[in-house]
Amino acid sequence: MMIRSVRPFLKHGLFITAGGFLCWLLLSLWQQPAVSEAVKARQVSKAAAFTHDEERTIHVFERNSPSVVYIATTRRVMDLWTRNISERPSGSGTGFIWDRTGHIVTNYHVVEGHRSAKVRLSDQRIFDAEVVGASPEHDLAVIKLTDTTNIPPPVRIGSSHDLKVGQKVLAIGNPFGLDHTLTVGVVSALDRSIDAARSTMEGLIQTDAAINPGNSGGPLLDSSGRVIGVNVAIYSPSGASAGIGFAIPMDTVNRVIPRLIQHGRYVRPILGITMNDDVSRQVSQRLNAKGILVLRVQPGSPAFQAGIEGTEFSAAGDLMLGDLIQSIDDKPVQNNSDLTAILDNYRLDDVVRVRLLRNGKQALEVPVRLTLQR
Repeated sequence: MMIRSVRPFLKHGLFITAGGFLCWLLLSLWQQPAVSEAVKARQVSKAAAFTHDEERTIHVFERNSPSVVYIATTRRVMDLWTRNISERPSGSGTGFIWDRTGHIVTNYHVVEGHRSAKVRLSDQRIFDAEVVGASPEHDLAVIKLTDTTNIPPPVRIGSSHDLKVGQKVLAIGNPFGLDHTLTVGVVSALDRSIDAARSTMEGLIQTDAAINPGNSGGPLLDSSGRVIGVNVAIYSPSGASAGIGFAIPMDTVNRVIPRLIQHGRYVRPILGITMNDDVSRQVSQRLNAKGILVLRVQPGSPAFQAGIEGTEFSAAGDLMLGDLIQSIDDKPVQNNSDLTAILDNYRLDDVVRVRLLRNGKQALEVPVRLTLQR
């Protein structure tokens, strides 16, 4: 009797258990679509067409980036214990292919103190290169690939004399070793001067396109893809881009590089005179006239041929001041840097008009045919 009375309860319990399991299963199946929806990839929206400006930027980068190279220098280190000699990384920077014979333009400080370098192209091929010429005062150097097999084409060269503040510029380089990086900005200012390690660099292009360590020697391009300058420096207390970068104008580069390739160094036009800024400053104050005093004229020099007179002592021991050069082609000259910067814009056999003050009172203008520094 007791067993019979338990059976209904067992059947009832099993029914409840089965019903609970069925409810749990139905609830799980009902919630499953919501979980799957949450982890499912979002539908991709259709991309809008590139703007005309974006298309030009992309084209400029794709056209020029193969011609921009990564430059690395090494130094030899001897292990004092094993006497084994190994090469260690020394420095790095950027350069660009100048011509089809394998010449590459970069900054002097990228290869300073080295005769050779390693060059890596955009396709990751690595070439050996030799330093063939350098101009420390312009911070420019030329290296040449020892093998020119299937190298990219040279960059297209533009001009810098007609640049306008506000026009778009693009910089390609290898900042912090990250190769072929593109930054975009505008020409922020023109004819800037900065104090470099050896001298004051004049006439630089200022840009807000990000230029960081490793960009040195890379090209600054206009929106047409022409190289208008060589990135040279940044102005930043932290050493990273702060929106102020500088580039050497292409007109200067296009004048200096051929001479580096031909002579191995920059040979500039000269007048053939000796001067001293401190002496010139004292004489200018005494005569109340700005200019540089000619202390000595080199025999046979352009200044000698033009009749420019240097400072001498008379038979009685009196000091006879030489000519005070005040301008060249109407460009004022007040110190040695002014004279160097002005003459830097001329070539062999160019004739310049030199305005000078003789005997402290007689204003003269003489033509001078320039020769090159030896």
